[in-house]
Amino acid sequence: MKIFSVMYDKVLRWSAHPHAPRYLVSMSFCEAIFWPIPPDVMLIPMSLAKPDKAWRFALMTTLASVIGGAIGFALGWALFQPVVEPFIHWVGYQDELAKAQHWFSQYGIWIVLLAGFSPLPYKFFTVTAGVMQMMFLPFMAMSLISRAGRFFLVAGLMKWGGAKMEAKLRQYIDWLGWGTLILAVIAYLLIR
Repeated sequence: MKIFSVMYDKVLRWSAHPHAPRYLVSMSFCEAIFWPIPPDVMLIPMSLAKPDKAWRFALMTTLASVIGGAIGFALGWALFQPVVEPFIHWVGYQDELAKAQHWFSQYGIWIVLLAGFSPLPYKFFTVTAGVMQMMFLPFMAMSLISRAGRFFLVAGLMKWGGAKMEAKLRQYIDWLGWGTLILAVIAYLLIR
């Protein structure tokens, strides 16, 4: 079944839309606060569709994400009990928040560097940094370093790979999609 290749083609068409950069910035900003989908889902096809603008897209994604991280930090700092905590309970993310708090107490500022660069949900770490009243400037510095590292790496790989990478990705997209879905189900069953 070629579901993923059809979705892939649509995403590539959408990524060439004139308003795509605005959507990328909005998604990057919101992902650092509450949005569940990482901005890579737009950054990758946009960088493939317009490799000459890949660095610009990475910069936009980085800046929007770091600004969103500052808002997440502020929410954790000032509005945890009245706003954030009820939302976390509503979506059932209490365990994730507890893990993030544990990692903060164990690794300090370095966890922000890891969280910003990795596929870990960055939003938990922005809010948790505020809850734990981490120093704001070191938090922002680590966020900027980690987010820039991640997004420039992604954009660079797409720019470097270009049409060849896009063709190779198209060739294997259905296998990758189904494989990822199967791994996600297995991970869910093991964690549950």
